[in-house]
Amino acid sequence: MRAIVRNEALRQEQGGEVRRLRAQLERLQGRRLEAPVLPTHPAFTSLLPGGGLRPGAAYSLGRSASLLLALVSRPSQDGSWCAVIGMPELGAEAAESLGVDLGRLVLVPDPGPRWLAVTATIAEVAPVVAVRPPTKAADGEIARLAARLRDRGTVLLVQGPWPQSEATLDVGDPEWTGLGSGHGYLESRAVTVTSSSRRWPRARSERMLLPGPQGEVALVQAPVAELPVAPSVAPAPSALPSVVERPSTGSGTAILRDETPRTSGQPRPEPARPEQPRPEPARLEVREATFAQEEFDERLRTAMRVLEAVG
Repeated sequence: MRAIVRNEALRQEQGGEVRRLRAQLERLQGRRLEAPVLPTHPAFTSLLPGGGLRPGAAYSLGRSASLLLALVSRPSQDGSWCAVIGMPELGAEAAESLGVDLGRLVLVPDPGPRWLAVTATIAEVAPVVAVRPPTKAADGEIARLAARLRDRGTVLLVQGPWPQSEATLDVGDPEWTGLGSGHGYLESRAVTVTSSSRRWPRARSERMLLPGPQGEVALVQAPVAELPVAPSVAPAPSALPSVVERPSTGSGTAILRDETPRTSGQPRPEPARPEQPRPEPARLEVREATFAQEEFDERLRTAMRVLEAVG
């Protein structure tokens, strides 16, 4: 009983310590760890901590416009305003093909040298902000921007490295389909999206279409391994040659003879197998030795003498 009470007290003490450390971590980060996330495309659920974009967090992305647009498409469809800063080559048609609601998209192609101030200002009103930093920012400015993001609950997507990012996503191993030998059009691209986060012990990856034939994003299912089909095994040829049964001779024996003619040195051909169903082979009684006619007659006379003696 004392051991049970002691274990229960220890469990409560440990639970209180975990809650205290959790609250302290939330105060330092300025957000609750179990706060709801902005849902994104289901293909990215396993690649993002919490299954979506966490408000107030920053994410570091590779220089893939398709990856960026695929992440902001779902929030824009759900009614969240999205802003893209410092990407003059980003096309509205490409964004729309990947599902981005253009009515909820703000483009700032050239923010100038004060790009960080522009980003902080737009983060006041847009829940999702994507930026490509043209220059490196000072640590103090990055810390002030991070505080504003946490205060407003804004998600920051950065093309390039970013300190204290929630996760880092990049694409690799591209494989295009649709283009033949000198003809055809590019239809879809399969890539491997890799995600690393400080919340995971190791990186995660998913193979997906980015984009698909219709501009959609979809996971590439792993091919199912087909079970090997056992080859049809022909029945083993009979060890006996094709035979004919001859009538019994005076010796009372049956003679087996191969009816297939062949020349000297030629291998014995396999006998032809009858069509299914196979009939039961005829049972042949074969005497293991033959007797000469004289020996047979002698034994017959001996038997007659024995019968006479017995009477």
